[in-house]
Amino acid sequence: MAQHAEIKDTPSLMVKAFRQLSQLMQDEVTLAKAELSRNLSRAGAGLALIGVAAILALTALDVLAGALVAYLATTEMSVGTAALIVGGGCLVVALVLAFVGKSRLTADALSPDRTMHNLSQDLDAMKEATDA
Repeated sequence: MAQHAEIKDTPSLMVKAFRQLSQLMQDEVTLAKAELSRNLSRAGAGLALIGVAAILALTALDVLAGALVAYLATTEMSVGTAALIVGGGCLVVALVLAFVGKSRLTADALSPDRTMHNLSQDLDAMKEATDA
C-alpha cells in the first residue's frame, strides 16, 4: 500500500517540478527583458551623445580647418593645396572616430550576458535533476 501511495505522489512531484520550471523560465524572460531594456537605453544615450558631439565637432572643425587653410595659404603653398591637406586630415580623423563608435554598438556589447549564463546554469541543473 505504501508503494501505491508513492506512485500516486509521483505525478504531484512532476507537476511541482514543471510549475517550478515554468516559473524559472518566466523569471529568466523577465530578467532578459530588463537587461535588454537597460542595454538599449545605454545604447540610445550613447548614440545621442555621439550625435551631439558630432554636431559640435563639425562646427569646431569647420572653424579650425578654415583657420588652418588660411595659415597654410600665408606660406608658399596655394590655397587649394592647403584646403586639400586640411580636408584630407579631417576626413582621416572622422573615419577613425566612426569606426571606434561603431565598435561600441556591436551585438556582443548589447547582449544579455547574465541572462544567458543563468539560463545555461538552469538547463544544466534541470539535466542533473532529471538524470537522478
